[in-house]
Amino acid sequence: MIDTEQRLAAFLPTLRAATWVAVDTEADSLHAYPEKVCLIQISTISGDRLIDPLARINLDPMLDALSGHELIMHGADYDLRLLRKHHEFVPGAIFDTMLAARLLGVRQFGLSSLVEHYLKVKLEKGPQKANWALRPLTPRMEAYARNDTHHLKPLSDRLRSELEACGRLAWQQESCARLIVDSTRQQPVDMDAVWRVKGSHLLERPALAVLRELWQWREEEATAANKPPFFVLSHEALVNIATAATASQPIEPFLPRHMSDRRRGGVATAVAHGVAIPPESHPKILRTPSRRTSEGERHRFADLQKRRDACAANLGIDPTLIASRGVMSDLAYDWDKHQGDLMNWQRALLTAPD
Repeated sequence: MIDTEQRLAAFLPTLRAATWVAVDTEADSLHAYPEKVCLIQISTISGDRLIDPLARINLDPMLDALSGHELIMHGADYDLRLLRKHHEFVPGAIFDTMLAARLLGVRQFGLSSLVEHYLKVKLEKGPQKANWALRPLTPRMEAYARNDTHHLKPLSDRLRSELEACGRLAWQQESCARLIVDSTRQQPVDMDAVWRVKGSHLLERPALAVLRELWQWREEEATAANKPPFFVLSHEALVNIATAATASQPIEPFLPRHMSDRRRGGVATAVAHGVAIPPESHPKILRTPSRRTSEGERHRFADLQKRRDACAANLGIDPTLIASRGVMSDLAYDWDKHQGDLMNWQRALLTAPD
């Protein structure tokens, strides 16, 4: 485990000189709030290393060294989001083995399945839901973490070779570049939407006002306790309490049996604040603008779907890799406006002559 400035400094020359680098991360989103990066796994030709971001060491030199490499990763979207959010790191290029497998038409594209299929190595499922913030890591946790990157180089070699053989390597490169952009783009937080949990669309405005207060209380409680919000109160409970409160019904049936008196008081206070909000300050009910679909649009959608599905069947890949239903709806409505959202290889498949 690299958990001191001295050990990190000793590793940096190896990292900078590496001909290939594989990377993964572990976070504690199931155990803490907000989540944090608890472990960074790096494999090079010199071996596997575990870097401890919780050890309060300066990771900037390591991240600078990583930026000069194409990083081999698997299912990189969550890792990219974590590294961007917590360490302001965005790689220049990646090779995502999950994406590569999907572009080859592989249906079982989890890491364990791919390693077993291509490398004939059976990985232990391991402690996926372990608390990665605990120190020291158990030997089993260390072994599991190392396995996440240990096999990525030979796996990527096999996948790259198959992509080249069927002319899809450029698809992989473009898809990986798009994944980096999509996963690291900073989105402004919409404070009028962030608290609208599952089920909130069924509520009237007075209940929405109560729900907003309950959500804010839960956020503060979860942050103070360093526990995910669902440990404090579920989405379903928030909605049920808001509904009951505005119908002058008891909220007690919707509180966890073992909830502390302090938290019960917090819920009651949040409910009281929400109920007291004047009608003119109640949140608005969000309405999705409806648009009548024209006959021509329906025909264009059907033609796109037929073309997409035929291409996918011929290539042996998931049709949604070429275009999702939502994307096809946009294209059918206004091709010129939305065709720029497609990657080059997707556009080429959808516009290829029959």
